[in-house]
Amino acid sequence: MGALPGVAAADPTTPAPTPAPTPANGPAPKTTVDADGTYAVGTDIVPGVYTSAGPVGDGTCFWKRLGADGATLDNALTKKPQTVAIDPTDQSFKTNGCQPWQLTDAPPPPQTSGLAPALAGLQLQAYMAQLNARAAASGQAPPP
Repeated sequence: MGALPGVAAADPTTPAPTPAPTPANGPAPKTTVDADGTYAVGTDIVPGVYTSAGPVGDGTCFWKRLGADGATLDNALTKKPQTVAIDPTDQSFKTNGCQPWQLTDAPPPPQTSGLAPALAGLQLQAYMAQLNARAAASGQAPPP
């Protein structure tokens, strides 16, 4: 069978072109978080210090860091700009209602409390007891 008119015959000694390589594990982790959702650290996003300008519109910005066991490591619900340090050992980062998060070289935010969550809860209870005692001393009834 002859070649089609206007079409060159393939040279059997020339190897077929190889396709461009594709990443074996999918796309590389991102350095921005631009939509609500939960992102796996090291897979979806790179660990590091991220900043956001705060909530979208007049809403609130919620974010949460989760540890390997699924426990909440840190979180916030705010109307202010935010900076969060996402550690390589974090399992995931969740965000909702925030403007885009961008990886930055800013220093990590200061720890607001060096206390474990259980101790921080006890400290909060002690503060509330003091406030209720002061309210009672001024003639006001503490909340139920």
